[in-house]
Amino acid sequence: MSEELLVRNCAPTLAGLKTASLFNCPYESREELLSSLRQLNRRLGPKGVRAIPLRFSEKRALVYLYRPARLEQDLSANASAALLRQCGYTSCQSGKCLTSLARKLRQKGEFPHEIGVFLGYPVEDVIGFMENKGKNYVLCKYWKVYHHAERAKHTFESYDRCRAFLCNQLNQGYDLYQALKIS
Repeated sequence: MSEELLVRNCAPTLAGLKTASLFNCPYESREELLSSLRQLNRRLGPKGVRAIPLRFSEKRALVYLYRPARLEQDLSANASAALLRQCGYTSCQSGKCLTSLARKLRQKGEFPHEIGVFLGYPVEDVIGFMENKGKNYVLCKYWKVYHHAERAKHTFESYDRCRAFLCNQLNQGYDLYQALKIS
């Protein structure tokens, strides 16, 4: 897995601005991808970041890069916990929730839109998306915004600056860990 792919898709999570990121990762060998994720977790784990595959399809994996401590907080918040219960989750413990989410992603059927909660999106926007079936949003960039557009706009701008900074670091020859100041 290339560092450029990680930075392009996960910069705000890597920098600690966001709970999690989700991206499609092409691979030639499933074992090589798993090995790459293990190496990444060894380096980023001590900094509070973890990456796991949620679903495999032919030559692509859906990879979830996240900050476990923040995810635990996000999922246990009252509004998030209520939404997850409504969506069939039996626990707000992050490990059990991720197992349930991965199961839902592997099933054929409706996409689990509650995934926005796992990505750190405001719960009111996740609910707005579900209620409006993805329509009637007031702003769209990293997610579809239904409430607090100005706050979301500032968040989007900080994500853009973060991505630009880390991409620039890679272009200047730094590796991911140097760019993030990880030894």
